[in-house]
Amino acid sequence: MDDTTSLSDSARNAVNRKASSGGVLMLVQYALAPAGLLVLAAGLLLERDAVGWLGAALVALGVALLIARSVSVVRRSAHIGALLGGALEGMPAGQLVCDGTDDVVFVNAAFRELAGWRRGERPLDALARQFSGDPDSAREFRRLRERVRAGGAASAELAIPALDGHPPEWRKVQGQPVAGFPGSVHWRIEDITARRELEHVMLREQAKLADFMEHAPVGFFSVDQNGHFLFVNATLAQWLEAAPGDLTDGEARLHGILAAPPVSAAPYDLFDNGGGEQRGELTMVGLGSRRFQVAVAQSVVHADDGTIHTRSVVRDLSPEREWQEALRQSEQRFQRFFEDAPIGIALVDETGQLTECNEAFLALIGSETGSVINRPMADLIVPVEREAVIARLRAVQGGADPAHPLEVRLSGGRELTAQLYARRLANPVRTDGRGDGRGDGRADGGRGDGVGLILHFIDMTERKSLEAQFAQSQKMQAVGQLAGGVAHDFNNLLTAMIGFCDLLLLRHKPGDQSFSDIMQIKQNANRAANLVRQLLAFSRQQTLQPRVINVTDVLAELANLLRRLIGENIELKMIHGRDLGLVKVDQNQLEQVIINLVVNARDAMAGGGKLIVNTTNYVVSQPERREHETVPAGSYVSIEVIDTGCGIARENLQRIFEPFYTTKEVGSGTGLGLSTVYGIVRQTGGFVLVDSAVGEGTTFTILLPHHQGELRPVDTAEPRERRGSDLTGTGIILLVEDEDAVRVFSARALRNKGYQVLEAKNGEAALQQIETNGASIDLLITDVVMPQMDGPTLARHVRRLRPEMRVIFISGYAEDRLGEIDGVEVAHFLPKPFSLKQLASKVKEVIRDGR
Repeated sequence: MDDTTSLSDSARNAVNRKASSGGVLMLVQYALAPAGLLVLAAGLLLERDAVGWLGAALVALGVALLIARSVSVVRRSAHIGALLGGALEGMPAGQLVCDGTDDVVFVNAAFRELAGWRRGERPLDALARQFSGDPDSAREFRRLRERVRAGGAASAELAIPALDGHPPEWRKVQGQPVAGFPGSVHWRIEDITARRELEHVMLREQAKLADFMEHAPVGFFSVDQNGHFLFVNATLAQWLEAAPGDLTDGEARLHGILAAPPVSAAPYDLFDNGGGEQRGELTMVGLGSRRFQVAVAQSVVHADDGTIHTRSVVRDLSPEREWQEALRQSEQRFQRFFEDAPIGIALVDETGQLTECNEAFLALIGSETGSVINRPMADLIVPVEREAVIARLRAVQGGADPAHPLEVRLSGGRELTAQLYARRLANPVRTDGRGDGRGDGRADGGRGDGVGLILHFIDMTERKSLEAQFAQSQKMQAVGQLAGGVAHDFNNLLTAMIGFCDLLLLRHKPGDQSFSDIMQIKQNANRAANLVRQLLAFSRQQTLQPRVINVTDVLAELANLLRRLIGENIELKMIHGRDLGLVKVDQNQLEQVIINLVVNARDAMAGGGKLIVNTTNYVVSQPERREHETVPAGSYVSIEVIDTGCGIARENLQRIFEPFYTTKEVGSGTGLGLSTVYGIVRQTGGFVLVDSAVGEGTTFTILLPHHQGELRPVDTAEPRERRGSDLTGTGIILLVEDEDAVRVFSARALRNKGYQVLEAKNGEAALQQIETNGASIDLLITDVVMPQMDGPTLARHVRRLRPEMRVIFISGYAEDRLGEIDGVEVAHFLPKPFSLKQLASKVKEVIRDGR
C-alpha cells in the first residue's frame, strides 16, 4: 500500500506539472490498474511462502503491468488536459485557476481581456484595480476574496466606473475552491453589462407600467367577495378624496362609496342585477362627500380556491359632462355672436351661393332672409364691380392671401359701400351645426370645390363718419393750440399799445387835438384785446373765475338783456326746469355763452320766429357719442337754445366751431362767436351738442356737470377801482419782463405812481439783483414765460432767499397754465393785456396787503 500511495503522489505531481505548463490540472485517480495490483500481490505472497521463483516472476510481471498502465494513464491525462484546456480557452467567460499562493495554474484569454490583466501583474490584483474606482465595488471584492480564502464559495456583481464618457460596465465574479487541492481556487468572471442594462430597462418599463396604472386617466380597483378593497389606484383614490391606503387598509367597502348602493346584490356588485360582466353609469361619493358621475366596467372573477374578486375600471364623467355643457354653451355663444354681431356675416358655399347670413347683414343690405338665401353672392354686388369682386373671392377660395380687405358696393334693398373681409371655410357648415354635405375640403386653385367662404361686411359709412369726426377733433385741437400761441404773442403787443396810450393820455387831456387820436388807438387796441380773449376762450387758455351757481338765477338776470338783443319780431320763451342741480362755472363766461348762442339764433331768424331757452336735469347712464364728442356717463344740467330759423347744412356742421368760420355775409360777424362758446364750455368741463335741419331750425345743447361738493361763498371778480381813487404808492419793485416794450411801459407807469422800479430782462438777471438788493425789494413782478429761467422757477429761488416777498405773475397765457408747474402757489396774477390803471391797482393792493 505504501508503494501505491507513492505512485499516486507521483502521478499527481506529474499532472500538476503538466497543468502548470499550460495544460488542465488533471488528477490521475486510477494510475494503478487493478490487474497489476493483483499480480504484484500474488508474487509477493509466493515469494514470502518460499515459492521463490514463481513469486519473483509474478512480482516482475506485476511491476511491468503497473509501469505500462502508468504510462498509458499519463498519456491519456495529457490528452484530456489538452482537450479540456482548449474547451475552457474558447469559453466567453473568463476562467482562472490559482494555487494557494495565488499563482496562475490556468487562465484563458477571456479572463485576461475582462480583467484588464497587465504583464507582471497578479490576475486578482488586476481585478482589484478595475473595481478600485467604485468604493462599493472595491469593498465588495475584498469581502469576496476573504470568503474564498476562508474556503467558501462566493460570487458578486460588481461595477466598473465609467471612463472617457463610456457607460459603466458590470462583471460577475465567482470564486470556488478546488476540492482535494487545498488553497487552489477556480475563479470565473463574466461580462454582465448587457444583462444589467436589460434588467434596468425591464425595471424601468415595469415602473412605467406601475406608474401608468397608478396615474392613468381612469380609475382601477378590485374588491373581494365581502366588498373590501384589494387594490385602488391613485387616480380613483384622488377622485374619492382619499389615499389608496385609506381604502385598502381600512374598513372601506365598495357600497360605501356608491351614492345609491344596490339593494338586492352581493357586496361586490355595482348594480342590482349583478352578473359576471357589469357595465353602466352610477354616482360615487368621496370621503369628503364629493359626488361625481362615473361609467364603470367590472368583471367578476371566481378563483380556483373558491374566492371571488373583481377587475373594475372607472371613468369619471364629470369632465365629459362639463365638456358637453361647454360645447353646448359654445354653440349657443357662436349662434349669438353670429346672429347678434354688429357687422354683417355671410356664409358662401363652394358654388358661390349664399347659405347663411345674420341680421346685421340683412339690415346692411335692407333685405329679408328669403330674398338672399340660396342666391348667388354676385347678385348682391353692383354690376360694374361684380366681375372684379368675384375674381377676388375665387382667388381667396383657391388659397390666395386674404389679408387685405376689399371695398365693395352692395345692391340689395339699398346701395352702399362696405368693407369686405373674406376667409376660406373648408367643408362649410350651417350655424345649426349641420354640414351641407357638399365638398371634401379641397382647394383646386380654381372654383375651390368643397371650400366655402365666410364673409364679413363693415358699413364704411359709419367708419368714414368716425374718421371725419376724428380729423375734425384733431383739427380743432391744432387750431386751438395755434390760437392760444397767437393770442399770447398778441397780448404782449396789445399790452404795450394800450399801456403807451395810457401814458400819452396822461399828457393829453380831453380837448387836446391828439386826445381823440390816442383814444381811437386805445379803443381799437381794446377791440383787438377782446378778439384775443375770444381766441383764448376757444383754445381753453383763458383765466376763469368759477363759482357755484344756479343756472336759473343766471338766466333770470339775462332775460331782459336777451329780449332787447333779439328784437320784437322774435318770441322768446324761457322754460326753467325744477330742482336744477348746481354747477361750478365762471358766471361772466356762461353769460357770454348764452348771449352768443341767442345772437346766432336771432341772425338765423331774419324774418322772425320763436326762440326757446330750456333748462333741465340730464342723466347719461352710458357714454353717448354725438358727432365728434363723447359724453361720459354722469349727471348734468342741460341748457337748450332752440330756434326756428333757417338751420345749418350738414356739410357745415363739422366746421361751425372753428375760429373765423362763418356762413354770414362779409362784415356781419367775426366767426369767433361759436368758437368762443365751444372753448368756454369745454374749459369748464362741459359739452356743446348741436342738432339742425335746413329750413326747420337748430338746437344747441350745453351740458354742464353737476357740482358734487358743498356750496361755499366765492369772491367774484376783483372789484374795480372807483374813478379818481388814489393809485400812488411807495416801495421798491423788481420788474422782470423779456418783452422790452411791456417792460418799459410798466416801469414808467409804476414810477409815475411813486414806486422805485428795478428792471431785469430775464430770470438770471433778476436773481442777481435779489442777491444784491434783496432786503430792500418789496414786490416782485415777473412774466411767466421767459427764455432760460421762467417766472415760476425764479419765484421758487426768491422764496428760498426771501420767503415773505410778494410776487405778481403777468402773462398772456391763462392763470391755469401755472398750475402745471410744481411748487408754485399763484397768489396774485395779472393777465395781459392790462392798462396802466389795472397795473397800478394790482400793485397797490398787493403792497397794502403785504404791509
